[in-house]
Amino acid sequence: MKKFLLTIATLLYAVLCFAQEPIISWNYELKYEANNIVNVIFTGNIAPEFHTYTLDDEISPTEIFDVVLEGAEESEAIYGSTDTKLIDGHQAYEGLIKLTQPLRLTSDKGSYSGTIFTVSCKHGQCRSEYYDFNIALSAAKEAAAAATVSQAPDDNAGGNKNGSSIWSLILEAILWGFAMLLTPCVFPMVPMTVSFFMKGSGTPAQGRFKASMYGLFIVLLYTVPISIIILLTRVIGGDAVTADIFNWLATHWLPNIIFFIVFMVFAASFFGAFEITLPSKWTNAADKNSDKGGLGGIFFLALTLVLVSFSCTGPIVGTVLIKSTQGEFWAPMVTMLAFSIAFALPFTLLAFFPSLIKKFKQSSGSWLSSVKVVLGFIEVALGLKFLSTADQTYHWGILDREVYLAIWIVVFSLLGLYLLGKIRFKGEEKVEYIGVTRLTLAIAVFSFVVYLIPGMWGAPLKALSGYLPPITTQDFVLSSGSSNSAATYQVSESSSENRFGLELPLGLSGYFTLDEGLKAAKEADKPVFVDVTGHGCVNCREMEARVWSDPEVLRILREDYIIVALYNDDKQKLDEKDYVTDAQSGKVYKDLGRANSYLARTLWGVNAQPNYVLLSPDGEQLVPVRGYDLSIEGFIAFLQSGLEAYRK
Repeated sequence: MKKFLLTIATLLYAVLCFAQEPIISWNYELKYEANNIVNVIFTGNIAPEFHTYTLDDEISPTEIFDVVLEGAEESEAIYGSTDTKLIDGHQAYEGLIKLTQPLRLTSDKGSYSGTIFTVSCKHGQCRSEYYDFNIALSAAKEAAAAATVSQAPDDNAGGNKNGSSIWSLILEAILWGFAMLLTPCVFPMVPMTVSFFMKGSGTPAQGRFKASMYGLFIVLLYTVPISIIILLTRVIGGDAVTADIFNWLATHWLPNIIFFIVFMVFAASFFGAFEITLPSKWTNAADKNSDKGGLGGIFFLALTLVLVSFSCTGPIVGTVLIKSTQGEFWAPMVTMLAFSIAFALPFTLLAFFPSLIKKFKQSSGSWLSSVKVVLGFIEVALGLKFLSTADQTYHWGILDREVYLAIWIVVFSLLGLYLLGKIRFKGEEKVEYIGVTRLTLAIAVFSFVVYLIPGMWGAPLKALSGYLPPITTQDFVLSSGSSNSAATYQVSESSSENRFGLELPLGLSGYFTLDEGLKAAKEADKPVFVDVTGHGCVNCREMEARVWSDPEVLRILREDYIIVALYNDDKQKLDEKDYVTDAQSGKVYKDLGRANSYLARTLWGVNAQPNYVLLSPDGEQLVPVRGYDLSIEGFIAFLQSGLEAYRK
């Protein structure tokens, strides 16, 4: 066991030592013109405080070398944008670097590959980076119609000269793995894990073995199926498997209702209604060898964790699948392995903990019983998130914000009374007095209830924005005096609200299809702010409550942009004229969510939510895509950079 933990620790240490975030993150655009001309436009987002030198710098020029062209030839020499600054006697880029290579297509299909070399400096310290790219070119009719295609570069991680790309992906995956523990679709599994392993029996060695197998099962359940899918995608073709599978699992009513019921059943078990046991056939098959003790139950718990966590981890997995369909093979598998190890590690430690606390036999009885009941209340509250996801996605209207809050207020009030000894469950002893710990917990719980109560009248409750239904579902908001259709949440007559019944947060007006948004942008002569979002997206609600609500952000969005919200999980059926057809497979997307998801994947190479894209009225991407980031200053800078790019 010590060797197992040492191996994991060594791997994580190696990743932390060698992984470096790239100074410049690259995107590219293909802008087609007449006479088979295509402009390959590279846009690099330079890290703060760094600067990068121009193509004609005498000492450290930016270069593109090892260029291979198939089915195309250079029409003009590569050139850089002119928005440079004089730094230490050299012309250099800060913030963004933009390079354009005009090409002339000589056949229907072609490719453009090579390596971008940059030297970036900060306070006299410089670092060189190499970024490989391999871009497919096409002279198809739709390309010749002056369409613009925006993608992240098809980097070959194995080909990067310093390996920073793959290591940065691994580091990011590890951080995401740890962060997932705090999400509302994963956190409810914490009490389940603790409760399950508290009931375990056997020697300390058996407890450690079971905990280790729990962690191993989690890693395998994430890594092996994804590897098989990537392999099938590689063998059969990218069209064979798509991220629609994961979108279905995260947003469809059936799995979400099942997850909700599972959590309610577990909560009832924690309250003492019954004991959850596996069918005898499963138990007998899993326990043939007593030394292996209950591996069937441990595997089932790990499988439950992986399935219910997909509401939050699905976008991460979907992004990995997109990379596999863009020509990568090993990098997605390694990335998913790193993610799953980091994700499994906290749960493995939780599984170890109950086996250790058995040593405290004198206090284990009533104390462990109380812990189970407290966890049961938490399960009820957090399990509502799955029902809410289905409710928002399908517009049932059964769990609006005030209903959700009312249930939480009641649940946590009952929890507070339980901690004070005013409520007892069957088999529990009467609480004659409470200690400091229970009193402290009771104070914290009742303080939380007091915090929740103003939300019944429209208080934003920013700290819980990711867990609650959007405030636009609330029937009464005190500041508006009546309903959310009043001034606080008005939607303009010109928007598509009447057609889809959707609303933007914070009183903003906008559109819910890309075509309508681009048309409105041309009429208003404004750039487009595209919000790639979802009803079940926790981080989307948090961004809206914490970042969009900033007065300056709100002003820029309202005055300077046309807003388009693309819900990737909305199940509403489209009119036939709005159907979206996959250009490669011919598949027709007939509902709003799948059509939007397809557009986001193919136009901007993103599948996670939230993501924010700034476009010109012609659909040209102005700056690199921005994802989940709670920095208000960074978001304002992002919006300003889009305005500057549009005005040039």
